[in-house]
Amino acid sequence: MEPLRSHTGRCLPLRRSNVDTDQIIPSEYCRSVRRTGYADALFARWRTDPDFVLEQPERAGATVLLAGAHFATGSSREHAVWALRDWGVAAVIAPSFGDIFCRNALKNGLLAVALPDRAVASLLERAERDAAFETTLDLVECRVSAGEQSWAFDIDARARRLLLAGHDDITATLTRQDAIARHERTRPHWLPALTPGSALFPTEQS
Repeated sequence: MEPLRSHTGRCLPLRRSNVDTDQIIPSEYCRSVRRTGYADALFARWRTDPDFVLEQPERAGATVLLAGAHFATGSSREHAVWALRDWGVAAVIAPSFGDIFCRNALKNGLLAVALPDRAVASLLERAERDAAFETTLDLVECRVSAGEQSWAFDIDARARRLLLAGHDDITATLTRQDAIARHERTRPHWLPALTPGSALFPTEQS
């Protein structure tokens, strides 16, 4: 992933609460473990309505989704995050999120930010009036700003650190390969060990 310090983008106002992951991407589109190819499946059942926000031509290229409370509750499908990312959404702002979705989002480079109800209501109102309305999410300062308005937000410290560095769990682990190799070489011989030359751990062991 690319390091993420801040993101500024136009907004997609989705004035709906209790949007679950089956509404974000219906289960029939979740038959692959690939992380791409889901843009057309995002909100598939709602996009048959030409007035739905994703179908509005003036919203093309918007990257910040604004939603109501309890966004992405329900099943733990990671495809919900993949579909949002695939469509071009870089951040979601809502009063609250499903816990598993929030963890999945941050691990996949999608910034999920919870703001107070009044803050989200203000952003929704302004975005609905003006398709060119932009907001900035600053991960260094942990603030959302839009014009003269600004709000602080909380984020898991480890997730923030990984996003700033552009790492996921795997690449974060790989940055410590030398330490892992040293540990493996000094482990007591009677502990289980991978076969030297293993594809999982190709480093020689004593």
